[in-house]
Amino acid sequence: MPFKVAIVGRPNVGKSSLFNRLVGSRLSITDPSAGVTRDRIYAKAEWLTRNFRVIDTGGIDLGDAPFLNQIKAQAQVAMDEADVIIFVVDGKIGPNDADYYIAKLLYKAEKPVILAVNKIDDVSQINHTYEFYALGLGDPIAISSHHGIGIGDLLDQVITHITDDDPVYEDDVISFSIVGRPNVGKSSLTNAILGEERVIVSEISGTTRDAIDTPFKKDKRSYVVIDTAGIRKRGKVYEDTDKYSVLRALSALERSDVALLVLDGEEGIIEQDQHVAGHIADHHKAVVIVVNKWDAVEKDERTMKKMETKVRDHFKFLDYAQVVFVSAKHNQRIQTIFPAINLAYEHYHKSLKTSLLNDLVHDAVAMNPPAIFNRGKAQFNYATQVAVKPPTFILFVNNPDFVHFSYLRYLNNQLRDAVDFTGTPIKLILRKKA
Repeated sequence: MPFKVAIVGRPNVGKSSLFNRLVGSRLSITDPSAGVTRDRIYAKAEWLTRNFRVIDTGGIDLGDAPFLNQIKAQAQVAMDEADVIIFVVDGKIGPNDADYYIAKLLYKAEKPVILAVNKIDDVSQINHTYEFYALGLGDPIAISSHHGIGIGDLLDQVITHITDDDPVYEDDVISFSIVGRPNVGKSSLTNAILGEERVIVSEISGTTRDAIDTPFKKDKRSYVVIDTAGIRKRGKVYEDTDKYSVLRALSALERSDVALLVLDGEEGIIEQDQHVAGHIADHHKAVVIVVNKWDAVEKDERTMKKMETKVRDHFKFLDYAQVVFVSAKHNQRIQTIFPAINLAYEHYHKSLKTSLLNDLVHDAVAMNPPAIFNRGKAQFNYATQVAVKPPTFILFVNNPDFVHFSYLRYLNNQLRDAVDFTGTPIKLILRKKA
């Protein structure tokens, strides 16, 4: 499971500035993953070859919630979700009642807390950090998010807590995650797949909390199902913070080969479903779209076809995915999921011979030559596959700037017409020929 670092603190202490510094600066820190920043709450970072995820609790919006309730909710998310907590305070103002309030909440976390005294923009201000010893959270670290001062020392402290305890599975084990918006039946589907009540199911939206891995075997094949399963903790924190569910979904996605995007067949497709699907696409995972609660839908002989058409219309960017219809509650049609998972997994690992790939690209270009774009015409010289999971191809061209995005989409479609990539995305990368 990815190591997670949460940033907490009262408003206006510089949480967001620190978040941006950690995930976007040039100190060997990577930029946020494409699409993840739509929530501006969860991003990838790296320090001294150690990878981790940063949670900006300032990205959790509780609307008109009272000030202390909002702080408490953000701290609660950090305590429940993170492996290490960075508590940011304002070095120019000194500790105040809100800081003491947050410190008392963090005492209960039983997780490492790093105290970062922000806005120490000059060495002459270093004495301002000492009064924060009164918070009882150990040695404060003086930083300036604005100027980058002390960030290295802070990150050195963070990575001392990182452990390599992710589960490692054999190459032939198919890992798949069950993702979707709250209350579409993810936990019920996990139980139906496993054939036993291993995951607690509730009618309350948002019951599940942590992503857990459950290995099992079916038809002599080994699988791991990754479900965001567990018990919701105190209060209404997770009912009021939809973005919190994204953290669990992303954690599950990162460890899986195939994602099962679960939809509510009774309620239909809503915007949040597309939002979740966007994260699957951003992570370039193989995918199967599962329409659940199909037992509750009034049907005739055309209902399934109509629903599949509606799914295709809403998820055009996942047009390669198979759509299956199930009722997890009544254990109906569950067997249709596994052939779709197996096929998506197979294609997710597919490799093409270089000669075949070049023939396909050359035939596509000959059939529909690229138009002049950016005052130049693209000339494709060579193509090669460089990766699987998903299949990734580099196309060498005289100048990538001469290739319009629509032509790259055309080449993608031509490859799919010639080779079966059902269930998996494919990536085409342009490189300038040396």
